[in-house]
Amino acid sequence: MTRVKRRKFTGKEKVAILRKHLLEKMPISEVCEQSGINPTQFYRWQQEFFEHGAAAFDRPRANTSGKDQRRIEALEAKLQKKDSVIAEIMADLIHEKKENGEI
Repeated sequence: MTRVKRRKFTGKEKVAILRKHLLEKMPISEVCEQSGINPTQFYRWQQEFFEHGAAAFDRPRANTSGKDQRRIEALEAKLQKKDSVIAEIMADLIHEKKENGEI
C-alpha cells in the first residue's frame, strides 16, 4: 500500500485557490483539480475564510495618544520602583532570618 504524502498549503496559497472560484468564477471542480485538493477541503477553507475574514480588518491601535503613553511610562516606572522596594525588603528579611538561625 502506497502512502500519500499530504501537501501543506500556506495561507497565501489557500487564499489564491479560493480567489480562483470567488473572483475569477472558475468552477470548484476545476479549481480543486488544478490544485490537487478535494472539494471538501475547498469548502472547509472557504468556511474558515469567511468565519475569520473580519480579523483582517481588525487592527490593534498602534498609535496611543501622547497622554496615554506618558501614563503608561509613569505606571511602568512606579511598578519598577515597587519591585525594587519589595526586593530590598525581602533581602533584609532573609538577612535577619539568617542571623537568627531561622534559615
